[in-house]
Amino acid sequence: MNNTKTETKLIRQGEYIAEIDVTPIYSEKHCSSYISLEEAEKLDKLRLALQNNDLKTASQLAHIYRLTPVTLTA
Repeated sequence: MNNTKTETKLIRQGEYIAEIDVTPIYSEKHCSSYISLEEAEKLDKLRLALQNNDLKTASQLAHIYRLTPVTLTA
C-alpha cells in the first residue's frame, strides 16, 4: 500500500531560495520515501531556472526569496 503526503522542500541556488511542494511516496516495500519522475523533473526545472536567473519560470513552480547577508557590528 502506497501512502502520499505533500511536503515543502527548500532549494537554495546562489542568492535565491525556493519553497516548493513535492509529494514523496511512502511504501511498505521501501525503507525510505522516494519521489516520482515527474516530481524530480519539477525540481530540476526549478534549479535550472534559478541558475539562469529565470525568476518568471521559477516563480511559477515555487515561492522564491532572495537571500540577504546580515552583518552584525559590535
